[in-house]
Amino acid sequence: MKVFLKTTILLLLAASVSVVVAQDGVVAPADNLVVEGIPKIPLTMAEEINRYTEFRYAGLSNWHPTRREMLISTRFANTSQIHLVKFPLGARTQLTFFRDGTGGASYQPIDGNYFVFSKGVGGNENYQKYRYDFATGAITLLTDGKSRNTGGVWSNAGDLYAYESTRRNGEDVDIWILNPSDPKSDRMLAQLKGGGWGVYEFSPDNKNLLIAEGISANESYVWLMDAATGNKTLLTPKGEGEKILYGTAQFSKDGKGVYVTTDRDSEFQRLAYVDLATKQHTYLTPSLNWDVDSFALSWDGRTIAFVTNEDGLSVLHLFDTVGRKELPAPKLPAGVIGSLEWHKNNRDLGFGMESARATYDTYSVDVTTGKIERWTESETGGINTKNFSLPEVVRWKTFDDKMISGLYYKPPAKFSGKRPVIIDIHGGPEGQARPWFQAENNYFVNELGLAVIQPNVRGSTGYGKTFVKLDNGFLREGSYKDIAALIDWIKTRPDLDADRIMVTGGSYGGHMTLAIATFYADRIRCALDIVGPSNLVTFLENTSAYRRDLRRVEYGDERDPKMREFLNRIAPLNNADKIVKPLFVVQGGNDPRVPLSESQQIVRTVRQKGTPVWYLMAKDEGHGFAKKQNRDFQLYATVLFIKEYLLN
Repeated sequence: MKVFLKTTILLLLAASVSVVVAQDGVVAPADNLVVEGIPKIPLTMAEEINRYTEFRYAGLSNWHPTRREMLISTRFANTSQIHLVKFPLGARTQLTFFRDGTGGASYQPIDGNYFVFSKGVGGNENYQKYRYDFATGAITLLTDGKSRNTGGVWSNAGDLYAYESTRRNGEDVDIWILNPSDPKSDRMLAQLKGGGWGVYEFSPDNKNLLIAEGISANESYVWLMDAATGNKTLLTPKGEGEKILYGTAQFSKDGKGVYVTTDRDSEFQRLAYVDLATKQHTYLTPSLNWDVDSFALSWDGRTIAFVTNEDGLSVLHLFDTVGRKELPAPKLPAGVIGSLEWHKNNRDLGFGMESARATYDTYSVDVTTGKIERWTESETGGINTKNFSLPEVVRWKTFDDKMISGLYYKPPAKFSGKRPVIIDIHGGPEGQARPWFQAENNYFVNELGLAVIQPNVRGSTGYGKTFVKLDNGFLREGSYKDIAALIDWIKTRPDLDADRIMVTGGSYGGHMTLAIATFYADRIRCALDIVGPSNLVTFLENTSAYRRDLRRVEYGDERDPKMREFLNRIAPLNNADKIVKPLFVVQGGNDPRVPLSESQQIVRTVRQKGTPVWYLMAKDEGHGFAKKQNRDFQLYATVLFIKEYLLN
């Protein structure tokens, strides 16, 4: 929905009970927003920015089991909802209409007369499962309405749906199973310990499930679970020395083995086959020195489509499971690929793709002819994205002589002289800055003439498992020093202004932002922290229970006295007197990952020192802003912050 801001006009955004009011030449925040320290936003500035808020995205959810049509997720109004697309570039017919976003839609796999989808409330991530019936349009709640319910895979017979749930105690993730046509059939299949469990898929004969046990970003295991009793058998070894990560898994068509991605015996995630009888691993991509990000086995079991992450760019591959050899694969445009899914015709491979100049949209490729078809063409606010900045991979040496890399988005040539810099740090920490569509960042580059650098500090994925572990526990400060080394590198560049640097990031990137604002305050102009932990001790104590042990492996166990002392010593909150440059903090009121208290305590403490602090909190959001209305106001305020403290 195109939104035009007019003075004194009341704007109602669909799928929301809140309103945005433009009066007396300024944009007022909606009632769901808590706004502190932020000056009034000029209406003229909001109108100027507005087109950069109108980018849409469309991701593949599921192919229809018998027809060549699909469910996708996209936003027409305030949140992403489920839509039906019946042919390439066909109309996007909206099926769900909720205030909060919906996703994870999957057809009943035999006749497709209904689908199951997920929805939370206000960003709380307590997702519920629902059934949508095509015959009537009726929507039926399938889960308890309170707990966190995730994942979801169908039996091949289409009468069972297995998923994960925390409903037993809110901390441990158990496996549940039901027939979605009968919500009363819902039952717990297996009671498990820990928060990292997930369901991969049913076996071809529907007698077993493949189950994941996640321990950390470097350690996971694959189990075989009886679909009737819940009894489980370990398929991948434990106690062999170095920790091993299994990314995803899928049964072979004959049910005698399992295809997996794993870094066993390698720095990188490789595609492998595990024989169920012997547990022997056969590596199918031994010569690749890049991570295999994802894969999908065709319904006839003959072809595996897989995607490698090659210095951030996605490359599609095809593998013949019979001849055990790689096949010629269609060459796709440079970008990032996701959501691989085969149609049951075994020819059409669906996927999502985006690049720095194209929003995330849904495509399919006929693997027999190489023909690529576009299923969605998302709006871009009327802006020609073909001229958007393409990232340059840059590298710099850090304190211990390791090379760190990042993506550098240059402003247009019309901006002369040294350009101010935004250092934008990804979350995770086990994430990676990749050449995704930059959305609102393009306003900073194209209209404000800012250079944007997105670093991949130690702890990032994509560069091998050793690199991922370089910031664990007592090594945490190394990632802070990687940013300090980046600032040193910026000083050497004649095109960049090292005296005008803003650091920003979300989630762990928000924590990094606070750390740089604390320990390197003399080297930046200002900082924008989005849902970042201000003290890893209080974060670990208050993050949702099902996440706590998973995060302790990365950050360190705050219950250990030595680790607790270390984390408290380096916490931005406990060094807040060093934060002397303007700070902007953004937070969701219902965030289950980084609790609201993490932002409240840093805002309160830094203000006591007299440092300018802007604070924006959305009562109806969680880990970052998902609703367009809230994202728009956040962008308006961010531009104002940049103009006030970075560009002045």
